Amino acid sequence: MKTMQALMLDGPAAPFRLAELPRPSPGAREVLVKIEASGVTVLDTKIRAGAAGHARHPLPAILGMELAGIVEEVGAGVTRFRPGDEVYGMTGGVGGIQGSLARYAAVDADLLAKKPASLSMREAAALPLNIITAWEGLIDRAKLRAGQTVLVQGGAGGVGHLALQLVIAFGGIPFATSSAANKDVIAALGATPIDYRAEMPPDYVARLTDGRGFEVVYDTAGGTSLDNSFAAVARFGHVVSALGWGTHALAPLSFKSATYSGVFTLLPLLTGEGRAHHGEILTKAAALADSGKLKPRLDPGTFTWAEIEEAYAAVAGGKTQGKVVVTPA
Repeated sequence: MKTMQALMLDGPAAPFRLAELPRPSPGAREVLVKIEASGVTVLDTKIRAGAAGHARHPLPAILGMELAGIVEEVGAGVTRFRPGDEVYGMTGGVGGIQGSLARYAAVDADLLAKKPASLSMREAAALPLNIITAWEGLIDRAKLRAGQTVLVQGGAGGVGHLALQLVIAFGGIPFATSSAANKDVIAALGATPIDYRAEMPPDYVARLTDGRGFEVVYDTAGGTSLDNSFAAVARFGHVVSALGWGTHALAPLSFKSATYSGVFTLLPLLTGEGRAHHGEILTKAAALADSGKLKPRLDPGTFTWAEIEEAYAAVAGGKTQGKVVVTPA
């Protein structure tokens, strides 16, 4: 029997354990990927803490939602990939599906795309969850059009900084809220920064849009940020949120005849429905990356499996300056 190494989590808040496990084989419409890099998400840290019931990932398990790697084998019915292809995707780590903190994973081929040639394995592993979330909000839900004004709440964050790049790539006019400390990050991305602590929605709506509001608002932070989004959207505009939890008054939205939609990026993994669209998004994102229009912001720290505890602590503590990616060695 062929084996592989993987990092196992035996229970909530337990330490990661290096284990020797049977190497999976690809089934029909599956691809066996040799994993070269694994992104670490905030949701990963919540699953580890036992605080993400909606992810439905029972422990013990292998965590890790995102991967970049090399195709080792293909199963029956797979025609888009062949051994040696470099691929990336959001492929597991929820719903009882094996995650990416392993040397190999047999994954649904629909969830994968060819890795952007211009990006390293680490950079590619930093993209899937955030770019799919940004794309589903702006392109699928809001139907972003060239010339529209777009406000991204939390523009320096994981989803936010990629959302701003999508706005520019599709011809929108980007604005973003952030802390004063991230003002330069927003400006460097080509957007107009707004200090959300220093200026309330009525003030920046008046200053930046002559009181009209923004045609599209993407809330990536939730809570008060979503309420502020309802206040900042224009008449007949659209608000999208990736964190639309909690209780919110819809009257500010209704009085403007504006609309709202939510994004739940895990749904295809949890239900099996819509997985091919994730692969399609990643294929289009790879083309944008290779044309110089899309690049993830990586944390300057480098982490291997031996430093997995430090990597998870950094993400859980909000002490990062970009996406944390872990490599086997």
